[in-house]
Amino acid sequence: MAKLIQDIWILRDSGIVVFHRVFGNHLDAQLFGGLMTTLNLFAEELSSGGLSNFELSNKRFSIIKKNRYLFIANSSKDKKVKKVHQEIETIVQKFFDKYSEEELNDFSGNINVFSSFEKEIEGSLEETIRRFQKAFW
Repeated sequence: MAKLIQDIWILRDSGIVVFHRVFGNHLDAQLFGGLMTTLNLFAEELSSGGLSNFELSNKRFSIIKKNRYLFIANSSKDKKVKKVHQEIETIVQKFFDKYSEEELNDFSGNINVFSSFEKEIEGSLEETIRRFQKAFW
């Protein structure tokens, strides 16, 4: 199965990024989380449901909101939106399977609790160029 998702951020509805995996460090994750939360709140004011997708240059950002968390993933614009959303839904399910409602409700701000989540979803994420290069250099 082709990997559809390039980068992913999981944020609380407060804007705190609890998990992210990105190709490069182009932007501070917490700054991105605050911006995305604000955009989604603005979109919710304009229409019910908030944002579900938006595009920038050659990337599409897809957003799913569930249980006070935003799951934001980007992919190439040539990937089908429905397939990307299905992949994000799979990630959402894995997240809520791994972390109990009690753990999520008792979140104290320590995002290290979520650091092992990448292993759960690595099958959904495109590999970084650096990992490829390490294999050959």
